[in-house]
Amino acid sequence: MDGQTEVANYLRRFLGYFPSDPRGATAVEFALVSAPLIAVVLAMLQTSIIFFFDQALQSAAQTSARQLMTGAAQTSGMTQAQFKQLICTNASTAFNCNNMLVDVQSASNFAAINTSPITVTYNNSGQVTNAWSYSPGNPGDIVIVRVMYDWPIFGQMLGLGLNNQPDGGHLLVATAVYKNEPYQ
Repeated sequence: MDGQTEVANYLRRFLGYFPSDPRGATAVEFALVSAPLIAVVLAMLQTSIIFFFDQALQSAAQTSARQLMTGAAQTSGMTQAQFKQLICTNASTAFNCNNMLVDVQSASNFAAINTSPITVTYNNSGQVTNAWSYSPGNPGDIVIVRVMYDWPIFGQMLGLGLNNQPDGGHLLVATAVYKNEPYQ
């Protein structure tokens, strides 16, 4: 036998043996499945965190809006900064109060209230440029309270699609719409 024939026979035996050899198959299969598995687990974890803190923000907005609905904020002369601090007090400590945005608008009827989607605008430094209003209304007015928070997202490099802000965060929005009570 010449050298070429020996190499050809060796390759035939090796290639014929390789697919039937189970050693290392588990490691290869795990390597193929582990990346998507980790991505799915991270997506579930991040989505759960977003839902949890979105609900915490919603609860804080509802609890704080009660001060406006009953007229307690109006009769005490509560300012926009004081109302924002009230929301921060009612919110989880996971929220940074400096990054919380509060918009309060009122109208005489439900049709006149602005319920258009919120668009937060930023300057080149990443600072919010919107001017949020604070109009808690009078007795019998319709009031909409919107509290926004740019929640940071981890795992952006996985392309989970959870970020909806230019800085890579997810805008949490809590909304309370109600009719003011006939306070005195």
